[in-house]
Order: sequence, then structure tokens, then C-alpha cells
Amino acid sequence: MKKISIWFPAAVITLILSSLTVSAEPAKNPPPHLYEQNTMSILWFQNAGEAKALYYQGYNIGKLRLDEILRKKQYNRSLKPAIVLDIDETVLDNSPYQASFVVNRNGDPFNWSNWFDRAEAKLLPGALEFLQYADAKGVEIYYISNRKETQKAATIKNLQHVGAPQADARHVLLQQENENGKETRRRHVAKTHDILLLFGDNLGDFSGFDGLTDTGRVDTVNKMKEEFGKKLIVFPNPMYGDWEGAIYDFDMKKSWKDIERIRKEHLNSIEP
Repeated sequence: MKKISIWFPAAVITLILSSLTVSAEPAKNPPPHLYEQNTMSILWFQNAGEAKALYYQGYNIGKLRLDEILRKKQYNRSLKPAIVLDIDETVLDNSPYQASFVVNRNGDPFNWSNWFDRAEAKLLPGALEFLQYADAKGVEIYYISNRKETQKAATIKNLQHVGAPQADARHVLLQQENENGKETRRRHVAKTHDILLLFGDNLGDFSGFDGLTDTGRVDTVNKMKEEFGKKLIVFPNPMYGDWEGAIYDFDMKKSWKDIERIRKEHLNSIEP
């Protein structure tokens, strides 16, 4: 398995392919007009009160569930209680980076690593309050991200800068070379902790979704519907993610013309 940065039309998407190894070179930058197709999703993410409300809602639910679990002792008391969170678009806001591609209509030479090295990402609504609350309750906090291990120092610096508790080398678990998604790291935490809640903006932040097709992802969500809001908390990210890569079958060999066609084919429209 490889971690591949793909320059898809909606955004720069970091795809983690669980069962697919791709040997082709990453796709070249799309035509400038395709960057602009991400304008509305970034505008919504940055400006809509609804977007902020969804983050508050997610973290409020997390607080209620955490209280309930701890109060009723609904966990394995032989293990330490813990929560697991993704970082990007879950705790930290990378939308200014995404917006730079729309404004500049170009992706080179700036990339994810350049942005991460700046350690300038801000907190998302409700994140700090919830993290501080969990920390005060004696719950261990693990940040499991598919940022690369080489980006660990910059990632910790950013988290510490915004005041995220327990942001240290032991609690920030980034992707290792040739690792399949996040499951290995989640299982590592689960050896010594009972994971009470998981938070993320991508279904890959939860078990059972790696490498699924777009329909497979939806089918699995339907099967697991009782877990959302109970153990799994999902945040909105219309800007990028595996949701988009899945509609292309994670195929880097497709042309930009094919990608545009496939996107339109997946729209549920009506005849005028």
C-alpha cells in the first residue's frame, strides 16, 4: 500500500489505498478551471454557520457520550479509557491551504508537506473545549492521522501551539511507511486502552471502511448506523477525501476528461 497525493479536480486529496497498490506516477495538476470547482465547498466550509454548528454539535455529542460512559462505567475498567481523533478537518482547519489552489488556480510547488511545516492551522469549532474536558476527566487522547511520520515534529508543534492537550510523541500517531490505513495504530492503542469514542471527517477514521467503493462505503454506513453519534462522531468535509477518490475507483490513470465525466455521472439529477 502506498500513500498517494492525487491532484483531483475538487482538491488535493490524500488517499490511503488499503488494498490497492498503484505503480503509476501521480496525476499531473488539473486544468486551472478544475481547481475552481472546489470554490463553493471551501466557501461553505469557511463561511457557513451550518458548518460551524455541525462541529459544535459533534463535540457536544462527544461530551454527552463521554459523560454517560464514564458515569455508568460502560467500559473495560481493566484498561485505561481513551478517545481517538483524526487531526485534519477534525481538530485542525486546513481550508486556507485548500483555498490557495482555488485562488491561485495552480497546485505547484506548494504541497501538504509545505503547509504542515508551517504549523499554522487553526482549531475547528468546539475542538479545544472538548479536548480540555476529556483531559480533565483523565481520559487519554490519541491523535491518529495519515500525515507521514516525517511530519511528526511539525504536527506536534501545531497542536501544541493551539493548546491541544496531550499533544506529544506518544499520543500523536502518524502513518508509517507501507502501513495500511489507520487500523494498525488503532489496534495498538486498544491493547492498553478501551477506546470510548472516535472522531473524524473521513470514514477511514473508523474501522471497516478502508478500500471500499463508493457504494460499499454507503452500504457499510447503513449497516453501522447505530454507531454514529454513539461511538463514532463524523464531521463535515466537502473539500476533499476518500469519498471522492472512491467514485473514481482510486484509479490514477484516468484522464481529467474522464474524471469530469464520472463526477457528472454520479449526480442524481432530474430532466428539465
